[in-house]
Amino acid sequence: MKRSELTEFSVEEEGFKLKIRRGMNGLPLVSTGRSSASPFPSLSDDNQFAPPLPAPTASAPAASLTGTAPAPDEPGIIYIKSPMVGTFYASPSPESKSFAEKGTKVVENTVVCIIEAMKIMNEIQAELKGTIIEFLVETGQPVEYGQRLFKVKQS
Repeated sequence: MKRSELTEFSVEEEGFKLKIRRGMNGLPLVSTGRSSASPFPSLSDDNQFAPPLPAPTASAPAASLTGTAPAPDEPGIIYIKSPMVGTFYASPSPESKSFAEKGTKVVENTVVCIIEAMKIMNEIQAELKGTIIEFLVETGQPVEYGQRLFKVKQS
């Protein structure tokens, strides 16, 4: 939300409501709402927000989807990580060539993949300089926020 300067986002689908609003301290406030059939509390019931989510701690290592901890950092190796939760796609369509392949040199604005989130295709840029030496996920695989997508040799 900071990157795009959004202050509020809400979505409603089939009686389910989700509203995210940046608080005064910059942390997101998240609320879910419901129709009469939903088990979630409604925004309209008490018009209050849930407390901000705690920030992830640096001391706890992030686990991948397989449940294993990521490999320790190697000198000269950096990673392109997922900026969101969604589904990873290496190319714009099944028939198209991949955005990047092993050996592809990337710079900050090089598009390396797409992550689909809520039916929106988000182009992901490398945001670093180097050469891709390994794909860490496969097309169609769900990814988590901060999950390593590509292993890159820094240049």
